[in-house]
Amino acid sequence: MAAGGSGGRASCPPGVGPGAGGGPGPSANATPAPGNAAAAAAAPAPAAPGPPPPVSVSGPGPGAQAAAGGERAAEEPGAGALLREPVYNWQATKPTVKERFAFLFNNEVLCDVHFLVGKGLGAQRIPAHRINHPSICPSLHPTVIETVLTEDIFFPVGLTFRFVLAVGSAVFDAMFNGGMATTSTEIELPDVEPAAFLALLKFLYSDEVQIGPETVMTTLYTAKKYAVPALEAHCVEFLKKNLRADNAFMLLTQARLFDEPQLASLCLENIDKNTADAITAEGFTDIDLDTLVAVLERDTLGIREVRLFNAVVRWSEAECQRQQLQVTPENKRKVLGKALALIRFPLMTIEEFAAGPAQSGILVDREVVSLFLHFTVNPKPRVDFIDRPRCCLRGKECSVNRFQQVESRWGYSGTSDRIRFSVNKRIFVVGFGLYGSIHGPTDYQVNIQIIHTDSNTVLGQNDTGFSCDGSASTFRVMFKEPVEVLPNVNYTACATLKGPDSHYGTKGLRKVTHESPTTGAKTCFTFCYAAGNNNGTSVEDGQIPEVIFYT
Repeated sequence: MAAGGSGGRASCPPGVGPGAGGGPGPSANATPAPGNAAAAAAAPAPAAPGPPPPVSVSGPGPGAQAAAGGERAAEEPGAGALLREPVYNWQATKPTVKERFAFLFNNEVLCDVHFLVGKGLGAQRIPAHRINHPSICPSLHPTVIETVLTEDIFFPVGLTFRFVLAVGSAVFDAMFNGGMATTSTEIELPDVEPAAFLALLKFLYSDEVQIGPETVMTTLYTAKKYAVPALEAHCVEFLKKNLRADNAFMLLTQARLFDEPQLASLCLENIDKNTADAITAEGFTDIDLDTLVAVLERDTLGIREVRLFNAVVRWSEAECQRQQLQVTPENKRKVLGKALALIRFPLMTIEEFAAGPAQSGILVDREVVSLFLHFTVNPKPRVDFIDRPRCCLRGKECSVNRFQQVESRWGYSGTSDRIRFSVNKRIFVVGFGLYGSIHGPTDYQVNIQIIHTDSNTVLGQNDTGFSCDGSASTFRVMFKEPVEVLPNVNYTACATLKGPDSHYGTKGLRKVTHESPTTGAKTCFTFCYAAGNNNGTSVEDGQIPEVIFYT
């Protein structure tokens, strides 16, 4: 170590500070001999101004020259555009490693690499630091071989250290220290937004998170690109806190793009709960086809199918414009592709279908005819579209079967089979399991209903059909929408079948309990005979063996 100066330690890199380039030092009273760093360290320290403002977006300025050639930008004429602390002895006012690192953020002091970030007029030249210098940590010097503990950070010295960028990012570490390490002092990053890159550097230099609604997505992209998972997590958490129905589709698209499954799941849950608001938001028509398909595949959307169809038509019009196609029914069908088959036209009423989809031109004549036949005739012909209801519910589908044995011959004459029931907790009934023919594969016409027993109000019904294979299994017949069933209230399940003799259940149970395999929660059904116009079904035997529900 150089002698003199009250044992002071050198704190300025070569070419920076007193005597650099033959110019005067930062203090008028300090007149050390050129090259005598120890004497310079003993000179009075200047007062510390406020933190430095952002660096100019233009090319290398006076500050860059100071770091590279020893000229002091803060005191040169014309340097007013880049106001910052004088280079000499800035460490004296930064007692902690974190403060010293934070000071260097976006600062030309000791800068040894520049990033040219962005494109065109919006590009910025941003300074950074990749190699350690003794003036950053005055207690260290590369000629000293020792291990020093500074604020819980161990620095094994005696080496040339890779600095802030490398220790914060594996990508930067490989860029500067790997087998194909760059030696360039200027690195172009045209695919990164300057604001996002500055947010990344701010985090690497100081652990401070600076993200907002306008920059969070570009910052998330940048954090992923440079493998900084802690900043990724902050971005995702910010998005979660700001998730709303009007931005759910936009965030869903980004979550899928950036492979953030947890965020994508939250977006889908929000869309389920607020489907009507989400599909009217501006961002809905901007989503890509794969995202549209992922949403249309869901059973849990809370909206009538005809409104969903209208929203999908709006999306197809926007997609035609993006692909520079004329907005015609044929092109709408073309851009929808596999999404069209996910619209559940059978869930609409015949009036809704006739007024909208049937006249849209998007469906071909064969599809329109088959759907009209589905709505109006029995047995219902098979259609190319899903008829499973969107139950607007989350969780796992459950069912209870009240019979212990199956027998043959149950006839039908136009009278309803009925059974009364109640439950111990609120549930949503989505359908029944019914027995089918004893004569082999057969189609049945059926009307199913749930009636509030005391008021005789029909809460839900569906006039539909089902096909059976001749086995003694039950066959699902679903409501178009889930029917809410409240605890300890009497309801009547009805099924009016038209078709050949079927199987039926015997050895019926008055009480049946379903226990959740995951939570252990119990849903208890109590069945009673439904008096009145009844085809013969009772607690002991008959039809309607199965109730399908969600809790």
